[in-house]
Amino acid sequence: MKDMFPIGKVRDRFPALSQSDQGRQVIYFDGPGGTQMADYALESMNRYIRNGMANLHGTFNTSIQTDQMLDEARAAVSDFLGCKDQEVAFGANMTTLAFSIARSLSDFIKEGDEIVVTELDHRANVDPWITLAHDRGATVKFLELDRDTLSLRLDTLEEVITDRTKLVAAGISSNVTGTVTDIKPIINRAKEVGSLTVIDAVHGAPHMALDMNEFGCDILLCSAYKFFGPHIGIAAIREDLFEKLSVYKLKPAPADIPYKLETGTQNHEGIAGIIGALRFIEELGNGSTRRERLRSGIHAIDEYECSLSSDLEGFLQSLPGIRLYRAPKGKKTPTFAFTLEGHHSRAVTAWLAENYNMCAADGDFYASTMAGKLGVNPSGGWIRIGLAPYNTKEEVQMFKQGLAAFIEQHKQSAAINN
Repeated sequence: MKDMFPIGKVRDRFPALSQSDQGRQVIYFDGPGGTQMADYALESMNRYIRNGMANLHGTFNTSIQTDQMLDEARAAVSDFLGCKDQEVAFGANMTTLAFSIARSLSDFIKEGDEIVVTELDHRANVDPWITLAHDRGATVKFLELDRDTLSLRLDTLEEVITDRTKLVAAGISSNVTGTVTDIKPIINRAKEVGSLTVIDAVHGAPHMALDMNEFGCDILLCSAYKFFGPHIGIAAIREDLFEKLSVYKLKPAPADIPYKLETGTQNHEGIAGIIGALRFIEELGNGSTRRERLRSGIHAIDEYECSLSSDLEGFLQSLPGIRLYRAPKGKKTPTFAFTLEGHHSRAVTAWLAENYNMCAADGDFYASTMAGKLGVNPSGGWIRIGLAPYNTKEEVQMFKQGLAAFIEQHKQSAAINN
């Protein structure tokens, strides 16, 4: 697949790739923080706006067309995530949706219950559930990070998830280490004790095919801006649970699913953009149904990204002073987080931006529990690059060249000063 991947056509789909700074092309390695938007998404948004925007459930054409567009967006997302159309709700972002759902789950949690979160996750899949626990007098327990493997201690599941556990929240992939977690044992253990499960698929969605029904989880969360679309959050909630949720809403607002979670007027043009983003993924795949084409398209992206990152791990491990935070084995996304001894992470990313027009990120990336446990905060957190299907072998080589140049330049400066 890697020799067949249409990288030229893919790059043509992303208007941002034409941006330059003083004649130098911008290189985007910040996909884990948000990918660039496919032109199909932009066109879908523009089409909705140009054809006339409206609110829902009216008798006039623009309102009817808005209803139809939202139905199409839900159908496309359900094909992407492997759930039912009516299980899909949209919101401002994943974090806002998670807090809203947490508040809606208050009837399910009582004093003395347990809620389990993980040390590996982005805090958007931690703090909403901690807040719920504090509000209801429940106990919070953490599924621990193994420092050596940079993966979760799944051998402790029976100890951590007990008969008192009522909710378990875990991520399918780390936005820092790229670790892909085998969530089935977590979900299976949660089911054994009758616990609800929340899966954060924000970082996984651009890199791996998702199937909510296969996972068996109750809630799955992701964000369109991580898979080539606009800034819109997405929640898929198992229908029978969704029906039971008591949400904070205006009295006259719809009380049926999925609308009851979508408080206020939604970002309709943004939701239209999701349709275009998924069309981009779909065109990379094959199959007789959209679901098949979306899964195939994600597999094509994954294979191409793996081909780009095949030697990047070894390169980073070979450089003096670099500590790469990446699982030694198992499935991983093309996300590389590292520190450079003697250098603040922001100084490195600023130098790469100034000298190579390269977008690399620094910080704890809201995986603050893991950052504290691994002791990276004194150096400004991690330096992180992430690959996307619009990146090229040449760009990866440019990164390798740039990082080596930074190390050599500062090595020479240190020698002169000494």
